[in-house]
Amino acid sequence: MQDTPFEFSPSLWMTLFFAVTLVASVMLKFWLATRQVRHVARHRDAVPAAFANHIALADHQKAADYTIAQARLGLLELAWGTAVLLGWTLLGGLHTLNQALLAWFEGRFSSTLPQQLALLVGFSIIGSVIDLPFSLYRTFVLEQRFGFNRITLKLWLVDAVKGLFFSALIGLPLAALALWVMGATGSLWWLWTWSLWMGFSLLMMLVYPTWIAPLFNQFKPLEDATLKERVSALMARCGFTSKGFYVMDGSKRSAHANAYFTGFGASKRVVFYDTLLAQLSPDEVDAVLAHELGHFKHGHIAKRMVSLFGLSLLAFALLGWVSQQAWFYTGLGVGPNMTGSNDALALLLFMMVLPLAGSFTGPLFAQLSRKHEFEADAYAVANANGAALSSALLKLYKDNASTLTPDPVYVKFYYSHPPAPERLARMPAATPAIATA
Repeated sequence: MQDTPFEFSPSLWMTLFFAVTLVASVMLKFWLATRQVRHVARHRDAVPAAFANHIALADHQKAADYTIAQARLGLLELAWGTAVLLGWTLLGGLHTLNQALLAWFEGRFSSTLPQQLALLVGFSIIGSVIDLPFSLYRTFVLEQRFGFNRITLKLWLVDAVKGLFFSALIGLPLAALALWVMGATGSLWWLWTWSLWMGFSLLMMLVYPTWIAPLFNQFKPLEDATLKERVSALMARCGFTSKGFYVMDGSKRSAHANAYFTGFGASKRVVFYDTLLAQLSPDEVDAVLAHELGHFKHGHIAKRMVSLFGLSLLAFALLGWVSQQAWFYTGLGVGPNMTGSNDALALLLFMMVLPLAGSFTGPLFAQLSRKHEFEADAYAVANANGAALSSALLKLYKDNASTLTPDPVYVKFYYSHPPAPERLARMPAATPAIATA
């Protein structure tokens, strides 16, 4: 009797591909995180020479300890997230949840839409509960330890209830509409679903600043007349208009500082954290705003949106293809529904698997983001006070406990903003010691 040679089925190839990609992703992230910890720890006891006159050793060590603590927590989250991903996929968690819901909904509705929507909701609720311990630890232990957390448990719970409410109010109808579109628009459903998602994203950019964000934070018009006059003059000089200047009460949740533009068109507004205004001089606020204007002047926001929509279109097209392949489901530990729709299953599996690709493509997008930051800095130096931008960034690096000595390889993979030595060295108006570092 002749032995039949073993052959890999498409399902086994999918399993193998997923397993190899997952292992490679985890190993890469582990290697990068341990590099970051070792590099930062090795440089903890001495402030870089270029910053010796600007950053105290205690502040430098605090930034190092904060960075290391974040990296170590990230390693725990990596291990836990990997276990959860395997639990949902190859170990049958998503299959079990789907089968239980199929059995419960059997005969109750003529449409499979309620069951599919329940699958999305159930997955989201379970995932949120699984991630809850890390969220609580990060906020009330890690951030608290380094003096950044200002949110109370009561406010955290209020935010959670509000978030749950709006997720249900907005997310449930959107998810139901997306599932309906997937089942009702034929073979090109992925194109229609992508169009729905793109339209919703643009709508949220209009709606969020005016209607949703104020439910979580207070946004008061900028009252400092002198500062308002300065930033208005800067906006006019650079050819920009906005709906207004606002101060957000970020201090009730965190000591971290920031400033940003939000919305677009008629709803575009400038928002300053109250923590930022408390830390920076008017010259420095001017320079930070000029940096943000630089992003608009160079079209970074529009370019990122176009890139996002283009890549998402490719992703939806890929989803449209794999969702029709039985091996996509079985290779990931899920038995597809043989008598009904598998749209929700396809969405969930795709959302879980696709981020693995980001482990390897991340450096490309991080490099592009850092390039944009350099361009925005150059614009700010040309249109505001370069020395003020330099001193503002130093204050922000210090107050946010951003390390001055990150691992160079880690930076290439993860940093969307250039590290302080690189960023300040490119500013011709920076202090001489830093500019020649």
